[in-house]
Amino acid sequence: MLSEHDLVRALEGIGLGAPVRFDEVTGSTQATALAMAAEGAPEWTLVAAGHQTEGRGRLEREWRDTPGRGLLFSIVLRPALAPEDGGLLSLLAGTALAHACREVADRRAACKWPNDVLVAGRKVGGILAESAVAGGRFGYVVLGVGVNLVAPPSDLPLAGAVEAGAADLLDAFLARFARGYQPAHPAFAGAVVAAYREVCATLGMRVRATTTDGDLVEGEAVDVDERGGLVVRTPGGLRAVRFGAVEHLE
Repeated sequence: MLSEHDLVRALEGIGLGAPVRFDEVTGSTQATALAMAAEGAPEWTLVAAGHQTEGRGRLEREWRDTPGRGLLFSIVLRPALAPEDGGLLSLLAGTALAHACREVADRRAACKWPNDVLVAGRKVGGILAESAVAGGRFGYVVLGVGVNLVAPPSDLPLAGAVEAGAADLLDAFLARFARGYQPAHPAFAGAVVAAYREVCATLGMRVRATTTDGDLVEGEAVDVDERGGLVVRTPGGLRAVRFGAVEHLE
């Protein structure tokens, strides 16, 4: 299990210092980090826990973990990035997490669009991004990361896990993420998307996407566009999916 010392050391490892908080048990690291961000916590504030009782995933889904067998953390960011480009941060985090899993655990790790991480087709981790926008710019973005370690929760037989220590995986993730986190750079979008394409298991698959508006888009996933949207070739032409759930059909 992580400790507060591990969080401080992980940030120092990428040349940064910021507030950290570790709870053995918490409702949600995301809720804690969002509250801290709203109160003015600086960029790179890092919140982690050994177990969450109210963990959340994308699209209001529940995230369940086995106590002591998960990497569970949230990071406060304050990016100089247009809100409409915020999806790039999720892609960057997904890419960093896939590479971290490959580095310390399993070379097969890949991303299912937009930012679930799979190993051998089973979901081992996911990312949740939430933000506050004011005056047409981000006040803050909080990225929440959850990864099953050693074994998934017993009531999730279709999930997977990676054989890695929480501290090692956190170090590898932060190193990768910090290296690519240059939101003010004019080449940021292109670099994020290019790196994500290399680890995206969804490209080339036949998919069915249910958007947050309830639209059903089915076809072949052929690309990721400059803002992180999944481009799907359908009988009626190309469609870009920016939010919602995606199912791999083959």
